Amino acid sequence: MKEYNFNFKNTYSSLGEIFFTHLEPVPVARPKLVIFNEDLATSIGLDLSSIKDAEKAALFSGNHLPKGAEPLSQAYAGHQFGHFAVLGDGRAHLLGEHVTPEAQKFDIQLKGSGRTPYSRSGDGRAVLGPMLREYIISEAMHALGIPTTRSLAVVLSGEKVIREAPLPGAILTRVAASHIRVGTFQFAAMQ
Repeated sequence: MKEYNFNFKNTYSSLGEIFFTHLEPVPVARPKLVIFNEDLATSIGLDLSSIKDAEKAALFSGNHLPKGAEPLSQAYAGHQFGHFAVLGDGRAHLLGEHVTPEAQKFDIQLKGSGRTPYSRSGDGRAVLGPMLREYIISEAMHALGIPTTRSLAVVLSGEKVIREAPLPGAILTRVAASHIRVGTFQFAAMQ
């Protein structure tokens, strides 16, 4: 595992295994970098400028994990389709909390990175269009001064994802102060 300038802490895993499942992202066939947010990377203390796009694609698809990453999928609860249910990251893997040189912590998460125990009947994958939309919208909200999850990269998986028709698969790398949700506390309360 390479370091890639990441400085991971993994405090979420100290909550106890009822709140998550440790598992690695499901590798993809032919990752290809679509877009990389150099400004965001720099702002959180990552210098990936000397890394080729193919290596970035392997990193942000989950095919190669940076040193210190301890991937997990989070469990949470909430209301879905009018009923209270145990939910969870059905297609996301939290790599860990990256600590910046200024000691700020940011969760690094891959979305569309494969099935998890919370996927129910889903395939754990995502398609290119929605991942690009999330990238654009999250960065627009940031530019407007609205605190939100940000987007670091979008990578094509080199695989088709079946929805209404076969579509190009993609993985989005999200950065947030935290991926803890209201549903995390609902899940804790029901334990």
